Formats: sequence, C-alpha cells, structure tokens
Amino acid sequence: MKKILAALFLAIFTLSANAQMTALPSGGNKRASVYEQVGLTDITIHYNRPHVNGREGQIWGKLVPVGYVDQGFGPSKASPWRAGANESTNITFSTDVKIEGHLLPAGRYGFFIAYDPNECTLIFSKNSTSWGSFFYKEGEDVLRVKVKPIAADKSVEWLRYEFTNQTTDAATIQLEWEKLIIPFHVQVDLVDNQLTWFRNELRSEKGFTWEGWDQAAFYCASHKINLDQALAWTDTATSVGFGGNRSFVAWSTRAMVLDSLGRSADAMAAMKKALPYGTLNELYFYARGLTKTKQNKAAFDAFKIAYDKFPDEFLSNAGMARAYSAVGDYKKALTYAQKALVQAPNQPNKDIVTKMVATLQQGKDIN
Repeated sequence: MKKILAALFLAIFTLSANAQMTALPSGGNKRASVYEQVGLTDITIHYNRPHVNGREGQIWGKLVPVGYVDQGFGPSKASPWRAGANESTNITFSTDVKIEGHLLPAGRYGFFIAYDPNECTLIFSKNSTSWGSFFYKEGEDVLRVKVKPIAADKSVEWLRYEFTNQTTDAATIQLEWEKLIIPFHVQVDLVDNQLTWFRNELRSEKGFTWEGWDQAAFYCASHKINLDQALAWTDTATSVGFGGNRSFVAWSTRAMVLDSLGRSADAMAAMKKALPYGTLNELYFYARGLTKTKQNKAAFDAFKIAYDKFPDEFLSNAGMARAYSAVGDYKKALTYAQKALVQAPNQPNKDIVTKMVATLQQGKDIN
C-alpha cells in the first residue's frame, strides 16, 4: 500500500511540476512593470507589488527592516530588501546612465534597497535572476548610491514605481509605498546617444537616401557638435548618388555646418547652390531670416530669385515688398505689398499685409 501511495505521489508531483496552473503570485503581490523613455534611453522596471493590507505603521523599519539582515534562508547573512515582493526587482537601461551622478553602464540589474529612515542605500547588482534577496552577494554590486527618503502626504496602498520630474534628458524614479517615497535621479547623455543612433541608422536602409544624412548633419549644426563628421555627412547628402544634389534643404544644411565651423565664405557658396532648388516657401523664409539679421543685400537677392521662379504669387509679391523695403525703396515696396494684399489667401495673411501697406505708406521699413 505504501509503495502504491508513493507511486501516486510521485506521479502527481511530476504532473504538477510540468503543468502548473495559472494563479495569483504568492501572497497576492501583483506582478507589475513600468516603462519610460528618457531621452533615447529605454528604462524598464519589473517588480512585484506588496500592499499595506492594514499594516499601517508596521511597514518601514519592521516589515522592511533597517539595513541588512539574515533572512534565515539562503547563503546571504546580510541581505538588503528586495525593493518589492517575491522575485527580485529588476531594472533595465538600454544605454549608459548616471544614477545620482554616478555612471551605470547599460544593462539589466537586480535592484535592492538597504532601508534607513535617514538615508537609504540603493544597490544595482549584476545578479538579476535570483529569487528575492536570499542569494544577495555584495561582490556582485555594480553601483551603490545613497538617497534620503521622503515622507508622503498620502498613503499608497500598493507599492509602485513612478517616473517624475521628467526633462529631455533626465527623470526621477520614485518607489512609493505606505507613507514613504524613496527617489533617485537618472541622467542620460542625450547628445551622445543621439549621435550613436544616427551612426547606427545610417548603416541601415535609412542611409540609402540623402534625407537621413541631412537630418544627422542638421542636428549637429543646430547643436554645434561633431561638426567635422557632420560636414562629411553633408558631402553624402548633397551627392548625386544619394539624390540631394538638387535639394535646397541638403545644401542649406551644408551651409549651416560650414558656418558653424567658421567657414563663412564656403557657407555662402553652399547657399548659392541651394537657392535655385528652393520652393517658394523655402526661399521666402530663408530671405526673411536674412532681413531679421540685417543682411539686406543677400535678402534682396533671395527674394528676387523666388519672384523670378514663382512670379506674381502672394508670397513672391510679399517677398519683393520686403526686399525693396530692406534696401530703402519704400515706394516700390508699396506696389508689391498692394499686389500681395489682393492675393492674400486668408484673413490672417490679409491682416499682416494690410499692416505692411500702412507702414510703407508712412515711409517706414516693414522688416
């Protein structure tokens, strides 16, 4: 009989191990994850959410012990808190980041906290697969930082992680539970990450046309970084083989890069190549930018190219009004402004040109 029972037990155990039924996690602690992109960096936290469950005042310093403790199981005799429940909490960064100003390489980490009411120690461990913190080893720590816990205004029933105070290149990650918040600041190198993305993507199908090379170069020119490589990127963008040799955008980006390098004469030469390929909008707003910086002769030439290429249209007439006004010929500017007024496509544009006409009639510059 005992042999029969033993055989049945073995059979049932084997079936159970191979065909586990879906059930709530141990203790009802919900599995959860939170994801945010900070800059171009993907940050994901996987954790289990314990709840207060009527234990107000018994969480911090009691259920979550102070410092490091012997949990009575596993090899670790000095374990931090698992920063959640059940399995160890994991946090993944797709790029290198700085945690509270300290560099942490890209990767997946086990996340632990040595709680203290005055100053908590946050631990990022290369061991991200062990259960809880029973197998914690200090030698596997990649980074430790200290942060001050903050009292919360309202109690949080289920432990949660939130991203707050977000900017283009930083965020604060907060563990919130009961009436306590444990925050830490994450900073990313957005510019370096962006350049890395560009370099990788230009080796993919996005590098088969001029637009990708131009976008990368324009970013560098706008931020005045990586200019030598950006200039090489504009060589590709404006080449015949990549199709940008007849693009106003590609040539004007090259001019921006050259100007950022202090090569003004070369920048002007690049813009001369750009102008014949411009649309009416491109030419008008380029020339408009020149009037704002008082480059009146260059602005006149650009407005004239737009007018000759797109004669007697609203923007070309408005452009010539600005062109003649820039060189002080208000009488001739007025004739073009009056033409533009008749052609205004909508009320906002009509209001703008009406004001231009009135200003020119007073003998004043409309730029």
